[in-house]
Amino acid sequence: MRVKICGLRTRAEVAVAAQSGAAYAGFVFFEKSPRHVTFSDARWIAQELPNGIQTVALTVDPSDEELAEIREVLGPDMFQLHGSETPDRVAEVRKRFKVPVMKAVGVATVEDLEMIDLYARVADQILVDARPAPDADLPGGNGISFDWRLIDGYRWRIPWMLAGGLTPENVAEAVHLTGAKQVDVSSGVERSPGHKDPEKVAAFVAAATGQMA
Repeated sequence: MRVKICGLRTRAEVAVAAQSGAAYAGFVFFEKSPRHVTFSDARWIAQELPNGIQTVALTVDPSDEELAEIREVLGPDMFQLHGSETPDRVAEVRKRFKVPVMKAVGVATVEDLEMIDLYARVADQILVDARPAPDADLPGGNGISFDWRLIDGYRWRIPWMLAGGLTPENVAEAVHLTGAKQVDVSSGVERSPGHKDPEKVAAFVAAATGQMA
């Protein structure tokens, strides 16, 4: 099981994620989000990244200029495209920046699964997330989940990650119902929006990996 803690904003939060056993550290480059990090903060954090943890830069419909600056200041192991990027745009980003791409796909009904198949042809990984409400300000990190039974038995030809409303209390059930080998959490391990709770981070990783004390 590989766990991604997303929305990290400080060196201390990254250290907690790594010490808890997370495989990925996610950084949000989206100004509307309470988890947004500036380029200067990202550069500072990148100077002391723990060994062994992979960095993921979350963006929403980014321009090439924004992606280039993110690559320069953070040097991410992966871009996470979390907007309305088309399959052609995903393929373009992979080719132009030579950085693996994870595409987020919102799910609410079984019809949404067709989009996962489409993006799986061009992305390196898929993030299966809950589709936000039409009037939502954020494309993710809203603390809502979808019916996990919708993807029970589904397997895609590239690695995929489960997200959406996961918490230390429900992640084990979510993994059991979906067969996920990777999970992503942000708001579910916070004490307030944009501020991670070290105890919740540790509890989430332990629950996801089946190491409850």
